[in-house]
Amino acid sequence: MEKMSKTGYERRHSRWYEALLLGWPFQLLVGVLITVGMPSLERWGWGFWDYLPPVRSNTLLACMLAFIGVLWTLRRMHRFPGARVSAFIAPTVSSAYLLVVAVLFFTREEYTRQVLFGSFLMSLGWFYLAFFMGRRYRRMKLAIVPIGRVDELRPTPDIELRSLPQPDLAGVRYDGVVADLHDDELSPEWERFLARCTLHHIPVYHVRQIQESLTGRVRIEHLTENEYGSLLPSLSYQGVKRCIDFIAALLLLPLLAPIMLVTAIFIRLDSPGRALFIQQRMGFRGVPFKVYKFRSMHVEKKGKGFTEGENDPRITRVGRLIRKCRLDELPQIFNVLKGEMSFIGPRPESMELSEWYERDVAFFSYRHVVRPGISGWAQVEQGYAAEVDGMTTKLQYDFYYIKHFSLWLDILIAFKTLKTIVTGFGAR
Repeated sequence: MEKMSKTGYERRHSRWYEALLLGWPFQLLVGVLITVGMPSLERWGWGFWDYLPPVRSNTLLACMLAFIGVLWTLRRMHRFPGARVSAFIAPTVSSAYLLVVAVLFFTREEYTRQVLFGSFLMSLGWFYLAFFMGRRYRRMKLAIVPIGRVDELRPTPDIELRSLPQPDLAGVRYDGVVADLHDDELSPEWERFLARCTLHHIPVYHVRQIQESLTGRVRIEHLTENEYGSLLPSLSYQGVKRCIDFIAALLLLPLLAPIMLVTAIFIRLDSPGRALFIQQRMGFRGVPFKVYKFRSMHVEKKGKGFTEGENDPRITRVGRLIRKCRLDELPQIFNVLKGEMSFIGPRPESMELSEWYERDVAFFSYRHVVRPGISGWAQVEQGYAAEVDGMTTKLQYDFYYIKHFSLWLDILIAFKTLKTIVTGFGAR
């Protein structure tokens, strides 16, 4: 049990040595010295900093930028629910170093491959070591005021919840206190307790805020008029994201073209009909558009406007395979190029389903405030949903994505999508 100071109220990890060791400046400084300095010493020897021709300075700068990018990305992704940082260390480090190598290659700048590769290996070791050594300190410990809707909260591997029997922290240091601040039964004693926590820099969270962090969803019944308006996504990031989508689609198109050609041939050989399936769906700002997919169903078999489970008899043999690997989504890269879709965003629904949901699901149309995506937060967290009950949950995930609309959440979804492709979860 972590004892507190003489004041009786102290936030967990608030002491100067804890703040120093767990803070990003220390991790950045020591990390750069190890992951950049050690490979440089091994290759160029002691005193290499006295002579820095372009080949050395370019290499050092690339290594430092890659390390900083990895540190920043992992720290930001850790804030989102379900982000198992250990699973994303290798892909994040690999992506960062591949990116700096690509920049050096296309700009024709000189660099030392040995140092860059050594820095890559040292970064992998550094971040894995930091993760396993810091697991105990990263798990949040929250005190719960047992009044109101706090009984809906459930602990996770990343968050420990402890109910308080009385308005006192009982000598334990916490990362924060959770209370239903809108409950009328909150007594003056509990209110004074929360005030003391705030005065001693212990955060006090409303239960709704923690509930969203635990589930990755924004409950529709929690959307008051003011909060509904505050969910507007960042317009600046929308513009940046559109540029990233366009450039990424242009770069990926030559690589994906052979795969799409082979997939189209197998579809035509497997069953009669066109290789492409074109359907009108509801798009950005409620404007309909035509989505392109590889056909995965028999043309002559009719059914509902959505897939009826994994054993839907309309699905062809090749269709079952390409759905499992998500190859049926590849033609949507042309929708991305046209600006109708993004790589990451809420999945676009057919016009038939959209009209159905508009009638039965409150606030459904608000999901069109951002561009629909090939993959999204709901897909990697929930999987496929077609019925109204499942769609309500999916919409809560979509609202969470819109509320936390950012590059870091997009990166996390991209990594989770790769995991989905490998494991098949969420395929339909």
